[in-house]
Amino acid sequence: MSHPATRLLIVDDDPEIRSLLGQYLQAYAMHCTCVGDGVAMRAALAGQRFDLVILDLMLPGEDGLALCRQIRSEGELPIIMLTARGEATDRVVGLELGADDYVVKPFDPRELVARIHTVLRRSLRGSAASGNPQQDVHFDGWTLSHLKRELTTPQQLLVPLSNAEYRLLCTFLERPQCILSREQLLDAARGRTVEAFDRSIDLLVSRLRQKLGDDPKAPRLLKTVRGEGYLFDGKVRP
Repeated sequence: MSHPATRLLIVDDDPEIRSLLGQYLQAYAMHCTCVGDGVAMRAALAGQRFDLVILDLMLPGEDGLALCRQIRSEGELPIIMLTARGEATDRVVGLELGADDYVVKPFDPRELVARIHTVLRRSLRGSAASGNPQQDVHFDGWTLSHLKRELTTPQQLLVPLSNAEYRLLCTFLERPQCILSREQLLDAARGRTVEAFDRSIDLLVSRLRQKLGDDPKAPRLLKTVRGEGYLFDGKVRP
C-alpha cells in the first residue's frame, strides 16, 4: 500500500527558488504548494492541510519571523526557516518564535530533504508522546508544567518560555548531573545535528539562565564545563 505524499507549503518571494525546490522535492514524494508572501501563505493554510512549512526569513511586507510567530500561535505545524543570514542571533530568534529548524542559503537541496525528514520524525514522536505527558517536574523550588508548558518560580510567579527554551530545559531536566555537548543540546532543541562551531546554543543557554535567575558569572543550575558543554546541577523530582 502506498503512503500519502508529504504536503509542504513553501513560502519564498524568489520564483526561481520556489520552482527549483518544488521540482526537486517532488522526486521525494513531497507535494509542494509554493507562494510568495504572507497573504498567499494564509490563504493556502486556510484552504489546505500541510505537514510542514518551509518559510523564507526575508519576505516583502511581513517578514518570515512575523509569519512564523503567527503560524505557531495557531498550532504546532512544523516550520523550517530559510535564511541568508548566518548570525547566531537571527537563528535563535527564529527558534524562540517556534521554528523547528533553519537552513542557511545557499544550501544543498539534499540537506533540506534530510532536515524535513528529521523535523517530521521529531513531530511524530512528540505527537505520540503527548498522549500521556508527565504533568509537572520540580527542581530547586521551580516547577515546569509539561501540560501547560509553563515555568513557575519558587515565589509562584510564571516565567514565559519560548519553544526553544522549553525544549532545552526539558533536555537538561531529563539528564541532570550529566555533561551535555553543544551538539547534543542543539539536536534536542532543534531536532538536528549541527556543526561544532555553531554558537547558537550558547545564546540559548544564556537566555535560559536569565529566565532561571542564574548568575552568568557563577551559575548555580546551568554550569559550563569548559571544552565539553553544559551540565544541569539542580535536584530534579516529579
